Amino acid sequence: MGLAVSEMRRGMAILYDGELYEIVEYEHSKRGRAGAVAKTKLKHLKTGKVLSATFKGSENTESAFLETRELQYLYHDGSDYVFMDNERFDQFPIAKEVLGEQSEFLNEGTNVQGLYYQGALVKVAIPTFVELVVTSTEPGVKGDTVSNVEKPATLETGAVVQVPLFVKEGDRLKVDTRTGRYVERLL
Repeated sequence: MGLAVSEMRRGMAILYDGELYEIVEYEHSKRGRAGAVAKTKLKHLKTGKVLSATFKGSENTESAFLETRELQYLYHDGSDYVFMDNERFDQFPIAKEVLGEQSEFLNEGTNVQGLYYQGALVKVAIPTFVELVVTSTEPGVKGDTVSNVEKPATLETGAVVQVPLFVKEGDRLKVDTRTGRYVERLL
């Protein structure tokens, strides 16, 4: 039983040609008698590779149910990030390519959502916002009051984000992991 174009959503897990993908971009259009068409970008949940696919009707796709469990990020080992299941205490290495750019905002001990398909861990959902400490940044220039001027700051995880001039080393920041952007300075 195929998945209809109208049922597809960004972030949904689907089986496409027998492989597990996540819809990362989705554009739906209806063209008169030709019917509905969905232009998508799909990310393979095991390899992290992205491909473009256009769907008409419900051809060779079906939705995939992903079970959710809480995991904790333990440590970074070469190209893998190691997570532990908080209930079963099993440990799982996940390649950086699969985690994507959000991996640079992971701090040891962070709780994340593990998504499983047929008992196998296929995706880690990192929190949308994280709190991280600035380990290095240039001091702001006294008297520089131009608005919207930013400078780079290195966070405790090694990630570099653009921050306002008033941010200094040791400050705790709230960062949006989807965009890698500074949100606010926390007290």
